[in-house]
Amino acid sequence: MSPENIDGPDASTYAGLSFWHDSLGPDALTPRAALPGDTDADVAVVGGGLTGLWTAWYLLERDPGLKVVVLEKQIAGFGASGRNGGWCSALFPRSTASLVRAHGLDAALALRRAMVATVDEVGRAASQAGVDADYVKGGTVAYARSQVQLAAARAEVDEAREYGVDAVEFWGADQGSVHGIGAARALGATFDPACARVHPAKLVRGMATAVERAGATIAEQTEVLGWAPGRVTTTRGTVTADRIVLATEGYGATLRQTHRRILPLYSLMIATEPLPDEFWSRIGLAHGRTFTDFRHLLIYGQRTADNRFAFGGRGARYHWGSSIRPEYDRSPRVFEHLHRALRDLFPSMDAAITHRWGGPLGVPRDWHASVSYDPSTRIATAGGYVGDGLSTTNLAGRTLADLLTGADTELTRLPWVNHRSPSWEVEPLRFAGANAGMTAMAVADAEERITGRRSVAARIMGPLVGH
Repeated sequence: MSPENIDGPDASTYAGLSFWHDSLGPDALTPRAALPGDTDADVAVVGGGLTGLWTAWYLLERDPGLKVVVLEKQIAGFGASGRNGGWCSALFPRSTASLVRAHGLDAALALRRAMVATVDEVGRAASQAGVDADYVKGGTVAYARSQVQLAAARAEVDEAREYGVDAVEFWGADQGSVHGIGAARALGATFDPACARVHPAKLVRGMATAVERAGATIAEQTEVLGWAPGRVTTTRGTVTADRIVLATEGYGATLRQTHRRILPLYSLMIATEPLPDEFWSRIGLAHGRTFTDFRHLLIYGQRTADNRFAFGGRGARYHWGSSIRPEYDRSPRVFEHLHRALRDLFPSMDAAITHRWGGPLGVPRDWHASVSYDPSTRIATAGGYVGDGLSTTNLAGRTLADLLTGADTELTRLPWVNHRSPSWEVEPLRFAGANAGMTAMAVADAEERITGRRSVAARIMGPLVGH
């Protein structure tokens, strides 16, 4: 389901954003009060997603006396933080090899170790905050369903062993009966234990409540118009703040000051009705486990706490001018593609699709997520997660809390700190490039099916998408 209009403060309308929102019930989605007028703060946070909320949480943990104001145009968790695939993983948009080339071995491995540790930190911090987000750390299985994908799976395991941080295992076809990989008609698979299944809307809405309890003010239904050092201007008044945090992710493309710093790329999802425990045992997907395969046009899925498939993927086109509209959340073509892909993975699945939704995620020009803080302007930013944000937002929040309080820590020395991605091109180059890249991934999958060899198109595109 998707809303036709998200302009009014109606909880039932927000329930239509996704299966995750719908499953919360309307009481959990009632909008908070808007900013009542001009106010002051120690820290003003622009954006009520997980980056902004984790930043507020860790800031108040360090200094409970801080006055923190979070500004959100809709409701906390309206965007990608509440609609994503529910993978709390150690994934970073850039591969380890790419990070080594960009930053050197030691810095790259420090970032990888931080990402792996963040998976556990999300569970620990959510529990401390009293948030039950269906967090179960069951790892990710990535199916290899052709000889080309099998080679890619072995290469991933070899790379993980070379760098010694990620504990990725290879499961061969002879282990199919043990791990259930035969249910996906796979020739093998990889297994990465550094991933937890999460209900994203429970996490983000729960953290909003926890942040309020800790002393922050969250002003929903408050649109930010612009900012300058010491000031954030909104439709409801001006916030005078010593420090400002910009945490808008894909929605930064709708703001004049950050329009070309981020590209909103749509990812869509479907959810099925609940399936019996016997089915899950047969296909080998335990609670807490997420899954994907080695195709180039990304897919991702999980077994939800109530025994549904929540399954998503790329394939929706980029829209001219980086525009974001509610109707873009729905694409019958992509929804049908996702349904076919899920049935192809698990042919014995016989369940109706109950929910269809989508939303934009944020893509920087070099596919490199970053956090930054400028002491001269006292403005901080974080984002560019390319869909890997459920855990990366937590690392960003902890890092921003250190930067904003002047701490010199292992986190503030990670190589993504103060990384500056180049701006996206102006139109029509941005439109042509973004959609050509999406087409190239689909072509790469078709090429590999036909030739049985690694795709030339994928090799060409690899450096452009962080590999």
